[in-house]
Amino acid sequence: MTVAAATFDLIVIGAGIVGAACADAASAEGMRVAMIEPGPIGGGATAAAMGHLVAMDDDPAELALARYSLRLWESFADLKEAEFSRCGTLWVARNDHELAAASQRIARLAAAGIDARPLDAAALYEREPALVPGLAGGMLVPREAVVYPPRVAQNLVQRAQSRGARLYARRAQALQRHGVRLDDDTLLSGPVLVATGCALPALLPALPMRARKGHLVITDRYPGFIRHQLLELGYADSAHGDADSSVAFNVQPRPTGQILIGSSREFSANDADVSPAMVQRMLERSFAFVPGLRNLQALRVWTGFRPTTPDGRPYLGAVPGALDQWVAAGHEGLGVTTALGSAKLMVDLIQGREPAIDPAPYAPSRMAA
Repeated sequence: MTVAAATFDLIVIGAGIVGAACADAASAEGMRVAMIEPGPIGGGATAAAMGHLVAMDDDPAELALARYSLRLWESFADLKEAEFSRCGTLWVARNDHELAAASQRIARLAAAGIDARPLDAAALYEREPALVPGLAGGMLVPREAVVYPPRVAQNLVQRAQSRGARLYARRAQALQRHGVRLDDDTLLSGPVLVATGCALPALLPALPMRARKGHLVITDRYPGFIRHQLLELGYADSAHGDADSSVAFNVQPRPTGQILIGSSREFSANDADVSPAMVQRMLERSFAFVPGLRNLQALRVWTGFRPTTPDGRPYLGAVPGALDQWVAAGHEGLGVTTALGSAKLMVDLIQGREPAIDPAPYAPSRMAA
């Protein structure tokens, strides 16, 4: 039996950090918002994210969205639930070639108004003495931070609810011409924004999306063992490459004193099981940069899936060929960094306003089959 329901100004499907941010931004403008999420808030890709707020500069469009979003993240710096920690990002150069590449990145970031500084070897080890001897230096981005993504998503949903947004703990069964039908046959009427990450093809099959599996390891508490988010300067090659599987050095000090260790990426793995071989490969990569990690006690290993578009840019905009259907998905490893900027951009588009940044590079029409 079909159940009639209220009409909304915006129906957001998916309450990961991107969907939650969209619901929060829309409700803050007085829009009547419905949120649809069958599982835990922030329980999908958001729960398997490191929470690093980082400006990646390999793609100008990616950098523009990150820069815009990072400014919005400043309003969360004092929110206890966010576990916001301005640890800064330290990119590590293994040799002079990587160090030279770092100078080019510093120039690109500076052009975008982001403070980044070169470090010689002495300055590198002064900041992070646990690093393996023999590194050439690095690049420090001091104002970057980390947050705890699931709690941020929960806070965003709660803020939207405090403004009257309604949460439906159901699954979206099918998009309708003027809304969506839920798995209990409830019909919700109004413009729809699909923010379901890897599950996007179930509702919007014309937009290509691949799930990219990743592993994370978290240790017991070792306060002060490292002080910055640490990454190798070759990280982007792994993150943006099309190899079936890859690993890169990426470790993070949590405010709790724990160490979060990443990162791995796999295209062909479809199950959520932990792969001991992949975890070992990922850990060995981290041990090569921080040998002392071998001596720490790991408490938990888990996996998640990142939604990946063919060109690596998210879908942000109107669904091609549809009326009052929108999409915000496909952020891969930058969903946390760019969630707030993505949400502001989406609300501007839905409201017919010119966004603060050019939306064209993210238009879903570029990929629609």
